[in-house]
Amino acid sequence: MSREADEGGVAGAVAGELSLMDPEVRASRSLADRLLDPEFVEVGASGRRWTREEMLAALPDPEGGTAHGPRHEPSDITGVVLAPGLVHLTYETVTGGRRARRSSLWRRSDGADGWRMYYHQATPRTAGHRMNRRRPRP
Repeated sequence: MSREADEGGVAGAVAGELSLMDPEVRASRSLADRLLDPEFVEVGASGRRWTREEMLAALPDPEGGTAHGPRHEPSDITGVVLAPGLVHLTYETVTGGRRARRSSLWRRSDGADGWRMYYHQATPRTAGHRMNRRRPRP
């Protein structure tokens, strides 16, 4: 795969990730539906496992699920192409004062929809930890 294709894949996945953070998209099942892979699964910051159907059914209801809801403030988004058509993103968010580390896998769709989120996981974190901090070895 060429370097340009690699960069385009990461850029496409980042664009999709940012779209899913948009309160208007989070308030619209039809808009979110276009960005979630048919086999989508999420493990939220609460530890709850969500299927695609559960996520779409709940979108208008959770915190941040209105067009005027709280915004996810992302930082340090990085991505890597794992294989043709598969991108892994990592980043942090602050939402309503709560911080989380996030990881998602994006899969290229054969159709016109482009990149779709296949897997997402959020892990709460305290303000004192930095994303790239390494634990000292004993």
